[in-house]
Amino acid sequence: MEKKPKPAAPADKKSKFRQESKTAKPSDRLRRDPPPGTSGQVDPKSKPKTKEEKAAAREDSRLDKSKLRADKSGVKLDNAREKLANQKPQKPPGIGKKLSQAAGYEVAAKIHGKIREVERDNVGVEAAHNAEIIGERAGRFAVRHVKKRIRTRPARRVKKAERKNIKANADYRFREMAKENPELKKNALKRHLHKKRIQKQFQKQANEAAKKTAKKAGKETASVTAKIGRAAVNFVKKNPKVMLILAMCFLIIVIVQSCTAMTLTLFSGLGGAVGASTYPSEDAEMIAAEAAYAGMEVDLQYRLDNYATLNPGYDEYHFNLDEIEHDPYVLISILSAWHEGAWTLAEVQGTLSMLFDMQYTLTETVVVEVRSYTDSWTDEEGNSHSETVYYNYYICTVTLENFNLSHLPVYIMSEEQLNRYALYMATLGNRPDLFPVHLYPGASTILEFETYDIPPEYLENEVFAAMIAEANKYLGYPYVWGGSNPSTSFDCSGYVSWVLNHSGWSVGRLGAQGLYNICTPVSAANAKPGDLVFFVGTYDTPGVSHVGIYVGDGMMVHCGNPIGYVSINTAYWQNHFFAFGRP
Repeated sequence: MEKKPKPAAPADKKSKFRQESKTAKPSDRLRRDPPPGTSGQVDPKSKPKTKEEKAAAREDSRLDKSKLRADKSGVKLDNAREKLANQKPQKPPGIGKKLSQAAGYEVAAKIHGKIREVERDNVGVEAAHNAEIIGERAGRFAVRHVKKRIRTRPARRVKKAERKNIKANADYRFREMAKENPELKKNALKRHLHKKRIQKQFQKQANEAAKKTAKKAGKETASVTAKIGRAAVNFVKKNPKVMLILAMCFLIIVIVQSCTAMTLTLFSGLGGAVGASTYPSEDAEMIAAEAAYAGMEVDLQYRLDNYATLNPGYDEYHFNLDEIEHDPYVLISILSAWHEGAWTLAEVQGTLSMLFDMQYTLTETVVVEVRSYTDSWTDEEGNSHSETVYYNYYICTVTLENFNLSHLPVYIMSEEQLNRYALYMATLGNRPDLFPVHLYPGASTILEFETYDIPPEYLENEVFAAMIAEANKYLGYPYVWGGSNPSTSFDCSGYVSWVLNHSGWSVGRLGAQGLYNICTPVSAANAKPGDLVFFVGTYDTPGVSHVGIYVGDGMMVHCGNPIGYVSINTAYWQNHFFAFGRP
């Protein structure tokens, strides 16, 4: 039976498949129309078939790319040269700027000279001053370097573009020649040398072109300069009064600039010195650090107060405990010197724990004694019996040693950090109001010290008597590293320097090595009361590390912990003895 064809669907009725549309599809843009006269299909005969044809096609493609690179590098070179030509020439500094700079340098030199005179051998101030000078030099160098880089950037870009252009043109020229003379490509060494020769030719041409351009620019500049000079001379001749007024205004501006520069330099120098001795952290962070350290001390005190409850099992407890205390300014000065800049509580938590563990040492010693008692009883028959019973008796001795917090910097800090710490302690970080209670204003906490009665005949020497009168004022003052006056207490060299300065000498603030350097060495047999006695190796530092005042008969007064008298004939001091010196 013959099937009848289905009637076509009406145009307005929806069909299962999308109707053909004349609207352009997005994919049509990806199609390329075949060139006129072709069917759109690639002629298989146009494709290279042999190896030689394929190699030739690759060389043609590489030649085209090489030519494109040469053209692009030429365009970049032209743009770079145009920018260099449009660069404004550097203006020489005017008279006003030169005078203001000279005045600023002179004021800065005077300020630094005054600081040098004051600092003498004070290591803290000297370190801060040296750090300030280094910072100023580094800042000036950085400014000059950046300005030079900005000024020479167009010229550097031209040189870079020239190198790329020469290389690209040489490559293109070589490929052209290699296409005509294929034997050039067979030997790698010859190919390399040939390229180098071509590059030299292009470099020579570029240098000659640069010389001609510079010569032409010089002539034009000279011509313009001559014209401007003639115009300026004519203007001055025609307007002498105007020039006089302008000169007076210029002189006034120079004077104002010089005064401004001097003022800024003065305040900059003073600000640098103050800034170097000021705590860098925020008040809230420093107070929080002090509170955290005090909190650890409270926990330690609670542990000691309840030691028997927290550590049961012993029959007897003995306690040998130092005081739990610290100077908040010592703590903040250590943290500021150790972290070299502003810090937060979170950043110094580890340092606080380290300092606490080093300051406080808690030890427990247990002694077991075998004791006995007599046990007596009567049996059922009425007989009396006795027996000696032995048992262990446990005695616990708890010892707490407080290694003064101010002694720790010597053992944990570098020389630079110690200098910063000493500077902070000398100024209290320029924040004497930060903590209401300070342990060492006038050394209010007087510690137990060793006394000594100096023979009266020694005190007949007025100079020595003056030294002892001053030295005895501070007996019992605690040792504070970097301390140099009664308001902060003293370290060994600060104490001796203070006594000398208030007994007829003027030596400034010297370190132990500095004091030795100003003394005349004397032998032990010729040492007399009033001489200084020096020691080495008392802590890890090169040269002289400790100094005291010799008072005769093998005794000295020195700043130990605390300041007091001690014999230098003990094994410790004899092992570290270095020399006597007469100031």
